[in-house]
Amino acid sequence: MKGLILEGGGMRGIYTAGVLDCFHDNDIFFNYIVGVSAGACHACSYITRQRGRNLKIASYIPDKRYMSMRNLVKSGSYFGMDFVFDDIPVKLIPFDYKTFFKSTDNFYIGAIDIETGKTYYFSKNEMDKKFTPVRASMSLPGISRVAEINGHYYLDGGISSPIPLEKSMEDGNEKHIVVLTQPKGFIKQQQKVNRYFKFKYRKYPMLIEAMKDRHNVYNKAVKLAEALEAENKAIIIRPSTDFKISRLEKDMSRIKQQYELGYSDTKKLIHKIKEFIS
Repeated sequence: MKGLILEGGGMRGIYTAGVLDCFHDNDIFFNYIVGVSAGACHACSYITRQRGRNLKIASYIPDKRYMSMRNLVKSGSYFGMDFVFDDIPVKLIPFDYKTFFKSTDNFYIGAIDIETGKTYYFSKNEMDKKFTPVRASMSLPGISRVAEINGHYYLDGGISSPIPLEKSMEDGNEKHIVVLTQPKGFIKQQQKVNRYFKFKYRKYPMLIEAMKDRHNVYNKAVKLAEALEAENKAIIIRPSTDFKISRLEKDMSRIKQQYELGYSDTKKLIHKIKEFIS
């Protein structure tokens, strides 16, 4: 069994869109996919075989309806979730809901339960047409509203499981394709949880602890992926060049450059990947 693991990373995730389009062009598809945040979002169009759709969506990134301080003031979320998950897929760049919900692919979306500080993985069977689990996984702390699903509260899956490789292993996959959005050698540094976050999430101490430990979880996951790659149990695809693209990047030239890098990096590995998953 083979698993496809997709890191998040905000706008850096457009690298993953390039990777997935290269897979599409080379008829490489997986029936097991697990992703968080932007990784989970890009996976949706990959599952429906809508090649190029993620890049088309990216053309709306500079639009204030997509992300802006205006959104934050009006709705409590920097990202215009209704615009991204309602207007774009229904009116602007149609999403193939029929194919998605008929798909037999095993697709899991990770989000952090802010009460427990643990990752909950929503299955595709738990998805609704508003894609609430993906919204939850993309809800960045501080600039997004907490997502409520069935009486539980969730935020960005990248906090507790930035690279959900262990989930793939636990589900029995023996080979893994791991798509990262940071270059080789990147080590995540500890980020101080400031007073604002401590006050805003004061009722959720386990979330605060998860935020404090995020760098350790990330770096441990990278080491695990590299160890599996050394054992020929994984292939890591990650940026060969560090463009230092921002998590909230709006420069479309840089975003397109990151997408093209994802495509070209993957193209160089295509023969190796095909042999690996055969």
